[in-house]
Amino acid sequence: MKNYYASILLVISLLVIWEIGTKIVNLGFILPAPTDIGRKLWELKGPLFADHLPATLLIILIGLFISIVFGVALAVWMSVSKTIERAFYPLIISSQMIPIIALAPIFVLWFGYSIWSKVVVTILITFFPITVNTYDGLRSTSKEYRDLLLTMGASKKDLFLKLQVPSSAPHFFSGLKVAVTLSVIGAAIGEWIGAQAGLGYFSRRMMTQFDGAGVFAPIVILSSVGILLFLLVVALEKIVLKWRRTE
Repeated sequence: MKNYYASILLVISLLVIWEIGTKIVNLGFILPAPTDIGRKLWELKGPLFADHLPATLLIILIGLFISIVFGVALAVWMSVSKTIERAFYPLIISSQMIPIIALAPIFVLWFGYSIWSKVVVTILITFFPITVNTYDGLRSTSKEYRDLLLTMGASKKDLFLKLQVPSSAPHFFSGLKVAVTLSVIGAAIGEWIGAQAGLGYFSRRMMTQFDGAGVFAPIVILSSVGILLFLLVVALEKIVLKWRRTE
């Protein structure tokens, strides 16, 4: 905890400056004070936490699950086949060149206001860091270790399970830490474009009512969700990669 004293102090200082600044300049309409946001969050805690937060979490979890399963599978496939790598890798890179905000309305046309239009947006954002980081990890194995295992009679299965998987695990978790934070953004974008429930939808609804504090209240929850997911991945990484600490 003591390692984060500087960060905590900086956050508190910024909040104080924000609070004082909005009171002096009277920017409550477009930039409500932190206390106003907290008050609105308390007033709306019922619908926000009971209705809209579960809807957003479901989108995030489904999108992340699909990205992890197919992202890791494609990374493994590309690592064992140059043909697949040449076919898919440029497409994966190109997918990040298109603004997601421009594609989101198209997904609404395809899938309507169902959960899947938001899930697809989340997948597009989270698929890239998981796939690319895992693929780089699979290719970063030590040639010396590989040659050593081959001289000891290791099979391709042994090389994959005992060398490539441990070597790629840190890269996978690095990509996952990026993906979990992006998944919150993806879910919010999808809900902002078209949804019937969710924190992004609620924020957009508050904007149409010109309620500045109401717009920021679900954003605070979204930020908290992203931080909690990141911390969960960090904790999981420490458990799974315990062998790195022992080294």
